[in-house]
Amino acid sequence: MSLTLGTLTALIGWLVIRFSANYLHREAGFHRFFIALSFFLAGIQFVLLAGNGLLAFVGWEMCGVSSFLLIGYAWHRPVATGNALFAFVTNRGGDAGFLLALGLAATWLGGFEWTLLSKASQISVVNDRLLVIGFVIAALAKSAQLPFSAWITKSLEGPTPSSAIFYGAVMVHAGVYLMLRLEPLLLQVPDVMFGLVVAGVLTAIYAWLCGLVQTDVKSALIFATLFQVSLMFVAIGLGWTTLALVHLCLHAGWRVWQFLVAPSWLVITRERPPPPPAWLRHNQLLYTAALQRFWLDKLADALFVQPTASFSRDAHAFEAHFIDHAIGQPGQGKAVHADRPLVVADGLLGRLLASASDVLQRIEYRLLLRGKGGTAEKLMHRAGAYLRTLENLLEQPRYLMMAVMATFVVIL
Repeated sequence: MSLTLGTLTALIGWLVIRFSANYLHREAGFHRFFIALSFFLAGIQFVLLAGNGLLAFVGWEMCGVSSFLLIGYAWHRPVATGNALFAFVTNRGGDAGFLLALGLAATWLGGFEWTLLSKASQISVVNDRLLVIGFVIAALAKSAQLPFSAWITKSLEGPTPSSAIFYGAVMVHAGVYLMLRLEPLLLQVPDVMFGLVVAGVLTAIYAWLCGLVQTDVKSALIFATLFQVSLMFVAIGLGWTTLALVHLCLHAGWRVWQFLVAPSWLVITRERPPPPPAWLRHNQLLYTAALQRFWLDKLADALFVQPTASFSRDAHAFEAHFIDHAIGQPGQGKAVHADRPLVVADGLLGRLLASASDVLQRIEYRLLLRGKGGTAEKLMHRAGAYLRTLENLLEQPRYLMMAVMATFVVIL
């Protein structure tokens, strides 16, 4: 499975890179795009080919960082940077689940190897369930399943080629791959598999209803992708892992083509997009909810992004008011002027260092610099005379031969 998906990912990556060379020609940040895309391809290969969970987590994080960079590709646009931050913060919830699972595996199983995780029946059922839940949270977040679905629509701010490979073909399936990799572990916890079915069904309903009211092609494609990925989670929850793997491979190849031709879709079809069905238009409450995407964006913003931003502001304020004063970080407006000393002590540590410097300066002045012919100077002259006498003795041939012989004795 890893070799198959690794080969498919490499092929899709080559196709997207070749397409992007012409699509982004003379675009500002042309080289930056390819650096981030190459970083992502390396990360996803880590995820697919890693033999243990720790190395897979390294690739998992590489994918998250490259996703953040490409969503915020147009960094001068506040919408792009805001959406990049939204997606990045939301995915950190899944990363916390991954780290929790790795920590539990190290504690209870003594390692991170996939083969070791597949034999987790040696631990209790409760511990087994906690271990699986950590990985399931990571998979749901990375594949944008409920309740983490809001971030994937924000990701469309990036260039079309990055949307194709990240959220159409490759990265959106990373959670599915993780569940397929941990199939032996999942089979030991049937209630968690039932939870996968529930999450997949709810996400499928959400994606289907929201997709019916979309008016732009990329949004319609992203909800179609979300619908298909949710069906893969349903298949895994029902134990149909082979079907889920085949579905993943076929969907990745088909969806990357759809995203790459999305900018010219109107030219290809020469038709207007179909309107929402009549039954949905006549149900005003459901139609409004679908248009608002069931207010999931605002809910995710309130649950994930805003608390993180508040914590960041509090941490910054704590650092400015306490840490900076404690370690002596220079504040604003404290430039050195001609009427001020060159070294200005600031903060608790700065004042301690200044006091220690004053003490050492007094010692130096009293012992070494004050008065000529003092006790310290006489001691230094006497020590220098002894050292010169010792040097003259060591330069004589007999002592050199003794040193060479002693060296040979030590070596032998």
